[in-house]
Amino acid sequence: MKRRGFVMFLVVFLLTFSLLAFAGGQKEKVVKIAFIGPLTGPNAAQGMGARNSFELAIRQANASGEFPYKIEMLALDDASDPAVGANAANKAVSDPQVVAAAGHWNSPVARATIPIFHENGVALVIWGAIGVDLTDKYGKMYPEITRVCPKLDAENEFLADWLLTKQGYKTFYIIHDTSSYGKDCLTFMKIGIEKRGGKILGIDGVNVGEKDFMPLLTKVKEKNPQVLYYGGVVTEAALLRVQIVKAGLTNMLYTGISGLADQKFNEVAGSAAEGTVIVKPGDPKEVKGWPAFVKAYKDAKFNEPMGAYGQYAYDAAGVILAALKKVGPDRKKLVSAIRNIKYKGLLGTYTFDDTGQTTLVSMTLLVSQDGKWVKWEDSEYASGKRKLPR
Repeated sequence: MKRRGFVMFLVVFLLTFSLLAFAGGQKEKVVKIAFIGPLTGPNAAQGMGARNSFELAIRQANASGEFPYKIEMLALDDASDPAVGANAANKAVSDPQVVAAAGHWNSPVARATIPIFHENGVALVIWGAIGVDLTDKYGKMYPEITRVCPKLDAENEFLADWLLTKQGYKTFYIIHDTSSYGKDCLTFMKIGIEKRGGKILGIDGVNVGEKDFMPLLTKVKEKNPQVLYYGGVVTEAALLRVQIVKAGLTNMLYTGISGLADQKFNEVAGSAAEGTVIVKPGDPKEVKGWPAFVKAYKDAKFNEPMGAYGQYAYDAAGVILAALKKVGPDRKKLVSAIRNIKYKGLLGTYTFDDTGQTTLVSMTLLVSQDGKWVKWEDSEYASGKRKLPR
């Protein structure tokens, strides 16, 4: 009896162990896509909005039932710092479940991570960094690199054309930060102004983190330009705007490109922000899918607004997911599939040229009105109710 009881116990034990082992082997397969952007620091608003939009696309993909595995986002912070970004990129490529990545908002950070993604054969879709060389140079060399947003030169070209050709401004003063981004802003805005017959009365560079612009504004006041262009990002741009008003330069238009395209500019500058004109990539109000995206973002109850580049992060995720659906979770195959894709996204149909640069280019002109960015065509400035400084 004892032997019979032991045999029965052994059978039950083995059966239970086999069932548990089988259940363990049936765990849901996970495929990861990395997102990298500034989630802390002065540009965190842009990074968090983009991160949320990227996550929304992944949530929708999982809910669609079109993938035979669970897709997870690996969100990594680059803090707008190249060294931090490089560490994040190394973490992404060292995870065997990560099959592709999307990053960054800052061009210097992208320059630091591009070689890492190339060396490890992992596709990187750039969602917000607009430095021209990221695709003109690196994308041309490395098939892993693509970019869904327009380049910095296109933004400056669009702005220069509007200022000189459509608004008739002729004299300019350029202030730029001394980062590679700021220097590129100088280069391409200068080209845009001069080829349309505009005159640049002065150029000055300032350090990132600069807070006192009053001595510099004394020089600007002496030159008396019609337009002051700032090539940099939100924090310094907003502080400069406040001091422009304090210096009494209220008859001078203040302008820049997408580095200023954040509600934080209006919050920091306060009433001084009024009448600032900028350009940012994309024209989502013209796209049929835009209202559904806005509703889905709101329904997801994220704590942060989507920001100026949320739309591109969403489409970067869409490009990766479409390629993943086509070739599966294979890093090498995804590199080729992404570069050669034709994908209908939120902002239109994406294809990439031989440098990995998107062929889909659109721009939106914004003006600060009553403490928020308003599309130019919808503003009281466009209707003539309010006047830009001259």
